[in-house]
Amino acid sequence: MINLKNRSLVSITDYSKEEILRVLGIAEDFEKDQRQKLLTNHVIASLFFEPSTRTRLSFESAVQYMGGSIVGFASADTSSVRKGESLKDTILTVSNYSDLIVMRNPLDGSARFASEVSPVPIINAGDGANQHPTQCLLDLYSIRKTQGTLENIHIALVGDLKYGRTVHSLVQALSLFNATFHLVSPESLKLPSAVKKWIKDAGLEYHQYTELNDIIQLVDIIYMTRIQGERFPDPLEYEKVKNSYILENSMLESSKNTMRILHPLPRVNEISEDVDDNPKAYYYQQAKNGVYVRQALIAAILGLKS
Repeated sequence: MINLKNRSLVSITDYSKEEILRVLGIAEDFEKDQRQKLLTNHVIASLFFEPSTRTRLSFESAVQYMGGSIVGFASADTSSVRKGESLKDTILTVSNYSDLIVMRNPLDGSARFASEVSPVPIINAGDGANQHPTQCLLDLYSIRKTQGTLENIHIALVGDLKYGRTVHSLVQALSLFNATFHLVSPESLKLPSAVKKWIKDAGLEYHQYTELNDIIQLVDIIYMTRIQGERFPDPLEYEKVKNSYILENSMLESSKNTMRILHPLPRVNEISEDVDDNPKAYYYQQAKNGVYVRQALIAAILGLKS
């Protein structure tokens, strides 16, 4: 029996294939009936030490739709961190006020540390360039919804594959589903060897490219990412690669009819606005799917659904 009650979600690798599929199944239930009032008398803490729009607001929407209360902050500048409070003290204090903590932090490994000291479950809403497991789950939900399956998908991952935490999580998850990976990036932003190892260990294929046009007709999913200037230690290196890939509507003519374009957002200019009206553009629905998936996670971790 699958039981996620009281289990933190720090990395997508914390969940087995069966547990991932169970969360997606619960998310489908929430898509059918979003206003299931399961969180009455529950308080969720939302601690965002780093800016966020979709992740923070979709978590807050999930809690509100489920009838719960939410407390927390949207910037470290409005918390006692500005006064020098340690992460440990923040977590131990906030755990007194909540049943579950959702946290985003710019430091790699911060969510794992928080889960080790917290008496209540932690959901990692992004830790530096490391992991973004809830984005990964909504990406998987979106892929399955558009393709009818997660098995044997050909996916193009485009842009910042070095610092892109959404890409790292998605590679690890899709390695459970026999995916073929088409990796498109500048030489300086290739997928890290430690993440490629997940593909190799699963006995799967990956192909590396520097040109976006090389893969458009081959794949079921194009997963665009922005080049993340805030992750670069050297601003000059960012300037060299910031406009490496721009997907335009005219480029999609040779793509499969069933192909869909995903993006974790925010978009800068890597997808031209003329793509937005193409039926293959799915990134806004993808963001909406995030609410259902985060409702499912909260309900499963609090033992309200199984």
